[in-house]
Amino acid sequence: MDALLAIRARGITKSFGDVVALDGIDLEVTQGQIHGLVGPNGAGKTTLLGLLLGLAVADSGHLEILGTPIARALAAPDGVAGFVDGPGLYPSLTARQNLAALAALRGHSVRTTGIDDVLDQVGLTDVADDRASGFSLGMRQRLGLAAALLTKPRLLVLDEPSNGLDPAGKTHVHSVLTRLATDGTSVVLSSHRMDDLEALCSEVTILATGRVVFSGPLSKLAAESRELDYRLRTSDPQAARRLAADTAGVHVDDDAGARHDTQVLVVRALVPALDELVVRLVHAGIAVRELAPVVSPLEAAFLALTEQQEAIR
Repeated sequence: MDALLAIRARGITKSFGDVVALDGIDLEVTQGQIHGLVGPNGAGKTTLLGLLLGLAVADSGHLEILGTPIARALAAPDGVAGFVDGPGLYPSLTARQNLAALAALRGHSVRTTGIDDVLDQVGLTDVADDRASGFSLGMRQRLGLAAALLTKPRLLVLDEPSNGLDPAGKTHVHSVLTRLATDGTSVVLSSHRMDDLEALCSEVTILATGRVVFSGPLSKLAAESRELDYRLRTSDPQAARRLAADTAGVHVDDDAGARHDTQVLVVRALVPALDELVVRLVHAGIAVRELAPVVSPLEAAFLALTEQQEAIR
């Protein structure tokens, strides 16, 4: 296996009775990378995460994690931690007691300082001695992340880690995951929060009906995407509108402009045509003050997949 790969999957299949959850999945995740999994409900994301955590075994195909081929046995691979379908916690125990109990359950001996450190990382120091039964969904998610961090994993696998997080909790989780990746830990996470994935992930894999329909950098997704709508704010909206209307491959959405700020132009284009428009604006001495997709390339791809799935049904 390539020493730079944390995960290498080839032709992975998994069925539950007559239901095919994974149908020939190929996946590569580089060490130190935060890799996102996206797809409609039932696409196979949770099943794939379960395989990575040793909660299930593939029916066929080849899977290597951290350089080790995965045998056909239900066991968490060495160096891997995380959770699927939410973290398993003991409601009657405090946050600190939960971490000690979960570490012991996994056969790890953890010092109190180690527990205090991970609680601090996820922003739960102030509630360390409160029972988990009184925790919000977001607090339970952060406690589950703290439990995974106790083992100092080289691969962290997370299912919807942003569920229930308030802005402060989201900031804590993002900083923890970014720091882990910087230090060489690989992270695979599934989320319906496109803003989280775009902020954190260097690459994404999009699944639909158990198959990979895209895998690669977000920049590549943008380049391969269908036309997107972009908000364009300039120093001269009227001149910008004339230039946009005169640029090949750029369509001005007058209806969208009428519904929003009249100083903002909404244009639809592929990336190359949009680049050409920006060049023409600059040459004309028109300042570009804002240029952003109305819907991100990742969200647009997800919505397109969802539409396709609904059409099939």
